[in-house]
Amino acid sequence: MPCQAAASVVKNPPMPTEPKEFSREVENLIAGLRGLPEDESRTKRRRTVDLGALIDELLVKHRISHDSVEHSIRERWAGLVGAANAAYSHPLVVERQQLVVLVSHAVVRNELFQHRDALLVKLRQLPGCTTLKGIVLRTG
Repeated sequence: MPCQAAASVVKNPPMPTEPKEFSREVENLIAGLRGLPEDESRTKRRRTVDLGALIDELLVKHRISHDSVEHSIRERWAGLVGAANAAYSHPLVVERQQLVVLVSHAVVRNELFQHRDALLVKLRQLPGCTTLKGIVLRTG
């Protein structure tokens, strides 16, 4: 007899924490029955996301809280090329493992071109810059 009593006990699944979401079609049917206007928009409904968690995810994804390679180069640029050359040149971005430098004076461009190998050695000593292959000088 104890076996029969155990077989008759039915376990109910746990209650969901959030109510079930109906499709737009079902909600329009219910709205029609209640005499409410139907939702005819074509937008897709999405669940709400906690703003704090979303901001943390974006900070990690776009590496906003981390120093970039370009930022560390810009901070040390005057020490690498000298104050006079730094006044007429600006490191822009690292593309395809090459540092793109914007130079506004022809003499400074020529001098950076002449010393690009020594400058590249100095740049590779900076954190995150070990993979740099070259320097591209652009006039501008």
